[in-house]
Amino acid sequence: MASQGQCLSSSSDKNRKVNFRERLLIIDSQLGVKDVEKLKFLCQDFVSHKKLETCSSALDIFDLLLAADLLREEDSFFLAELLYILEWISLLRHLNYTKQQVESLLPTQRKVSLFRNLLYELSEGIIPENLQSMIFLLGDSIPKIPMTSLGLLLYLEKQGKIDEDNLTSLEYLCGKTVPKLVEKIEKYKREKGNKETESLHQGEEELFSRSDTTKFLRALQEVAVYRMHGKHRGHCVIVNNHRFTSTSLPDRPGTHKDAESLKRVFQWLGFTVHTHVDVTKGRMDEVLQEQKSHPGHADGDCFVFCVLTHGKDRMVYSSDGVPIPIGEILSHFTAQQCPGLVGKPKLFFIQACQGEAIQPSVPIEADALNPEDTFPPLEYRIPITVDFLLGLSTVPGYLSFRHMEEGSWYIQSLCKHLKNFVLR
Repeated sequence: MASQGQCLSSSSDKNRKVNFRERLLIIDSQLGVKDVEKLKFLCQDFVSHKKLETCSSALDIFDLLLAADLLREEDSFFLAELLYILEWISLLRHLNYTKQQVESLLPTQRKVSLFRNLLYELSEGIIPENLQSMIFLLGDSIPKIPMTSLGLLLYLEKQGKIDEDNLTSLEYLCGKTVPKLVEKIEKYKREKGNKETESLHQGEEELFSRSDTTKFLRALQEVAVYRMHGKHRGHCVIVNNHRFTSTSLPDRPGTHKDAESLKRVFQWLGFTVHTHVDVTKGRMDEVLQEQKSHPGHADGDCFVFCVLTHGKDRMVYSSDGVPIPIGEILSHFTAQQCPGLVGKPKLFFIQACQGEAIQPSVPIEADALNPEDTFPPLEYRIPITVDFLLGLSTVPGYLSFRHMEEGSWYIQSLCKHLKNFVLR
């Protein structure tokens, strides 16, 4: 009887899956070619661009979402959100949602970012005449090929001309061709600012009480500390690699959340922040050369360099797939290479995997070192690292995890504690 019950249960589960796929098939039958292109655009932050390019129907996209566990019979809200954005309200019933239910859930379960939603809304307001005017204004900086409004915005994003924090080009193009769309950009800025303020102060369990913090800060005044009395706090460089040209390295959705948080916190601390997106090896060399000889270091108190990318043991990857030893990055800021930072703290924060293993949860007795790791190969050794702090999101040989919407635990935790415990 138990066996018969298991068979009935298995059959029931199979029927539910078939029914769910049948409903997806019905939704697909109602969506046209333009709808498919819109879905592909809205899914850019969740599925690699290369995979989306191969999709010719909504079913292809559904398969990718199912494979990525972004779409399940038990939780189809992401697809409901996409259909809501596309204003296919009549199709929501196939997912057992109403318009009102989706609207009530969006504030807490929204997956499509404010930035992606903004670009979509702008594309809907750009008619063919406006599009031609925008392409004309861009001149030789854009290829002379047939392009939709979504295609234009995606191209500008891929080229690093626009991102969540840089809307200058968008404001210029819209201001010159469709002035009413500038209001949408201003609305996005307000909503983004409100969301960032909420995220900085959202209720998380405090690691230290206020009295502990007061005692800690009082104790700091009694020990030797770096002087922070320069004309300005210093420079902060953020290298944020989201998309990679190498086929072996997938995109890094969620990394812009980390870049935003770092920029916001270090600007709050008084740093001049320089953000570089999708940095190739050649561009990384240029950035390092620019920073090590930057005349502004002489008047600054400190220097910060953040890298958000893929990595492996003691290395990080450029956007074109070239591994760069972490020691090579640090070597540009030694006393010999960068006199302007002599005697000043140099902080490096790396959000990247350092291997492929997952750290198990086991009891330990001491912070022992593996003898093989105590002295790394010569080419990876960090030269004369006085006044250096290197913060890694994981230890050599292991993976580092990042949420596709909220960013990485390491960077988000770092920003939270800088905000809570650093004196300005």
